[in-house]
Amino acid sequence: MVDLPRKAVARTARLAALPLGYAGRSALGLGRRLGGAPAEVVLSEVQQRTAEQLFRTLGELKGGAMKFGQALSVLEAALPESATAPYREHLTALQDDAPTMSTQQVRDVIAESLGPGWREQITWLDGAAAAAASIGQVHRGTWHDGRDVAVKVQFPGADEALLGDLRRLSRVARGVAPVFPGLDIPALVRELQERAAEELDYGLEAESQQVFAEAFEGDPEILVPHLVHASEKVLVTEWLDSTGSLARVIADGTQAERDHYGELLVRFTFAGPARTGMLHADPHPGNFRTVPHDDGSPGRLGVLDFGAVARLPGGAFPEAMGRLLRAASSGDSDVLLEGLREEGFVRPGVRVDPEALLEYLSPFVEPMTSERFRFSREWMRGQYERLNDPRSPHFTMATKINLPPSYLLIHRTWLGGIGLLCQLEAEAPFRGLLEEHLPGFAG
Repeated sequence: MVDLPRKAVARTARLAALPLGYAGRSALGLGRRLGGAPAEVVLSEVQQRTAEQLFRTLGELKGGAMKFGQALSVLEAALPESATAPYREHLTALQDDAPTMSTQQVRDVIAESLGPGWREQITWLDGAAAAAASIGQVHRGTWHDGRDVAVKVQFPGADEALLGDLRRLSRVARGVAPVFPGLDIPALVRELQERAAEELDYGLEAESQQVFAEAFEGDPEILVPHLVHASEKVLVTEWLDSTGSLARVIADGTQAERDHYGELLVRFTFAGPARTGMLHADPHPGNFRTVPHDDGSPGRLGVLDFGAVARLPGGAFPEAMGRLLRAASSGDSDVLLEGLREEGFVRPGVRVDPEALLEYLSPFVEPMTSERFRFSREWMRGQYERLNDPRSPHFTMATKINLPPSYLLIHRTWLGGIGLLCQLEAEAPFRGLLEEHLPGFAG
């Protein structure tokens, strides 16, 4: 037997306990049902206790477990209210918070990365973390030229924590899946594994963030902090003053705030590729900050964390993507099917009914069929339940659709963005924004 480090053994045991805990609670629940307790009451109690264990464990473990929890937090809008209501608070907490390193650990990592004279570069560093996430935490500081900066420090052993947790999660994914009925949890873990190495590379993240910062310099609606300094484990950027993340707006924002920042989120998502050749591919609420105007009215959308970025072939969204969405929004099912075959979404020889395909794609199409569209949890749950109902004629359509590798991150970002808009309950001129920014859509 391989002698794993003590911490890795402990992490493995805690992750492995998740499906075992669910199974145990389900067995107890069955006993209660046989004793006469109502099924819905038992189910709610099982979900509540399992959710508390699941998200407490994910939050405490950081690394890949934390990243997995953040991904689930964006998708919760698609799930039945009966499934998510018991643990929405835990999901929201994962969007913006995580355990922190000690001040001494932070200083040790900075000294290792910037050298023993690091205090000559960072002349002041707040000992309390301003933010913490899956693989690092942020401290406010002062650069030697007087600028306020955000010092992002990678957790010691973050590479093993991230990659190791994802390996462990892949082994228990099927056991965790019952907590989120309908979601393909194993596929979600596989995708996170594929992106992990890029998110650990602060040098690559620094390059991406500076490209975005220069592209959006002076933009009246979008704000991206400029890069100040980067090393393997430490990333220093300009400080972004804000009143919080989109998690705050989701929790208690006014409808005006929800609509305003929802529209800016769509603008940023579709304008980014045209300006930078890249797509910000990590749309969870903690990565977006609210930056009000001096009078307190909703202002600019601040964007952080460029560790997950898709470098698009040709430096823009595929022109075919716009043409396909236009065909779908106009109801031209034959043109849509032909175009999907050309792009590799439908493999040669696979028989697909064009009208059934158009109905299957309605979650992508409906928001662009009117001048303004109201995103909501209710709408997204309805779409999700329709597509995942085995009795529905659309259920088998998923087996006939292929996702070409070049569209993988675009697809993830699109779904994540829609999930975030539904959490915001935002109304936005979705069609007009696509006409403005998506090649091929306007005709």
